[in-house]
Amino acid sequence: MALAAQSREFFDYGYGRTPTIHNIPYDGRFTFVRIKYETAPGGYWAGGRPAWVHGYPIAEQNLMRIMNDISFLGAHDDEVNVLTLDDPDLGKYPIAYIIEVGWWTLSDAEAAALRAYIQKGGFVIVDDFKTLGWRGNNTGGWEPFAANLNRVLPGAQVVDLDTAHPIFHAFFEINTLDNFPQAYNSGQPVFRGVFEDNDPRKRLVMIINYNTDVSQYWEWSGRGLRPVDDTNEAYKLGVNYLVYGMTH
Repeated sequence: MALAAQSREFFDYGYGRTPTIHNIPYDGRFTFVRIKYETAPGGYWAGGRPAWVHGYPIAEQNLMRIMNDISFLGAHDDEVNVLTLDDPDLGKYPIAYIIEVGWWTLSDAEAAALRAYIQKGGFVIVDDFKTLGWRGNNTGGWEPFAANLNRVLPGAQVVDLDTAHPIFHAFFEINTLDNFPQAYNSGQPVFRGVFEDNDPRKRLVMIINYNTDVSQYWEWSGRGLRPVDDTNEAYKLGVNYLVYGMTH
């Protein structure tokens, strides 16, 4: 019976325009926050799912269970909050997660709110970020994200990261990003960052997983769809991102 329920979840979850969201009130415990936005044309996938929803909430639930297994974080591991960037509650949470930013649309109010969030110490994880032309889709890609980022942080410089940066040593020691496992993208993933005041000596305020989908491994880890060793590498990145975001 449990297997049947899992199968239904795998094939049925997330179809339709938007999923049902069950936010919980802030109570001081760490809660994973995913950002919701109006999806640009070309970013709607199977069943009309908007771009921001992919993997919700299974990917982050699995990551938070790993966090609770290996640390004393004591995070909520079943509940995932979904907020817009201009939701006043966003400032209560230290880390915000946003995906598929090639189809991310941004109002002036949202841009100002994200700027304030970052300036107050918030950390942003950007994931599931595809290149232009992925699987024949000629929308999305880097340029729409870059334009929105410049509205949030005018003049922000995006820097290619290597394993010398502390984020890759915040918990696990990640000493190479070469041939990082891909769930379904092709080519080499690119890990980029944005620094406070464009100064690499200061706080990293945003980590960008470009041409890859790290969270796909989190989502699929309970289904045996990818090798365990590859999945472990994706979890290492997720854990390091969270630890860095909470400590910087």
